[in-house]
Amino acid sequence: MTPGNSGASTPEDDDPFGYLYADGQANGAQPPSGGYGYPNAVNRVRTVGQRQYGQQAPASPHGQVPQQQGTFGQPNAHYAAPETLPGGGPTGRKQSQGGGRGPNTKGLLIGAVAVVAAVVIGICVAMLSDDSGKKDDNQAGGATPTVTQSDEPAPTEKAGEKAPEELPKIDAKALHLDGGATLASDVQGADADGGVYVAGFNQVGAKVTWTVNGIPKSGSYRLYVRYGIPGVDANATLVVNDHVASQPLNMKNFSGMPEGDWEKGWQTTWALVNLNKGTNTIVVACNDGNQCNANLDQLELKNN
Repeated sequence: MTPGNSGASTPEDDDPFGYLYADGQANGAQPPSGGYGYPNAVNRVRTVGQRQYGQQAPASPHGQVPQQQGTFGQPNAHYAAPETLPGGGPTGRKQSQGGGRGPNTKGLLIGAVAVVAAVVIGICVAMLSDDSGKKDDNQAGGATPTVTQSDEPAPTEKAGEKAPEELPKIDAKALHLDGGATLASDVQGADADGGVYVAGFNQVGAKVTWTVNGIPKSGSYRLYVRYGIPGVDANATLVVNDHVASQPLNMKNFSGMPEGDWEKGWQTTWALVNLNKGTNTIVVACNDGNQCNANLDQLELKNN
């Protein structure tokens, strides 16, 4: 069969590659006008530098790499930075809404420090106020006196209770004197009636005796002795119902009065004595080994 034109070609007879064959060329087949060898392919060739930013880049021939405009390391003549375009480009960082600055961290820190300082100051003031109302027991009344330096306060009477029975007390001139002890009144300051006290006690064998009546019940009592010394410690022997005490009656210079001053040397000491109900005998004596340079003023019993 000889190829020829039998009339209008049908789609299946429309061979896009007919121009490659001799019979197709004889029938007038032409190569397609598009690029890449495909029908209807478009190959628009533009002059170098004709394309502008934002337009579609020209298609390159099949198998070829589009030519880059400009030289490496040099700016492209047709490139425009986004910042130069209408509307500009984004800035380095976003500003806070409303055009204001960020949070004032310095001001917040100063405020927090001020609040903490106010709380600390308030706590310190409260602690100082609480301590200011307290008194140190050691400061009240100066130096704490010993129990032998002053008489104890009278006991308070409670509701429904009877007042404690008053115990005997005696002045110097009512005592029985022996061994050279005598009465005197030339040294001022004695509490006994008329300022009379027992002198001459500073010799072995001198003694005073007190016969005590009316002890309400047997038991332990306190014997208070008021004495005067010339600023020098003294002591004596105590005998109760013929029983000698194991320790001497202490007549120290508790007040720290200057030596040689008899008028300022009046002080009080005490000792525990066991008495029987009724009558008892109490003796204060200057025996061997005692330091008896003292005057005796009064003797008094109190409940222990």
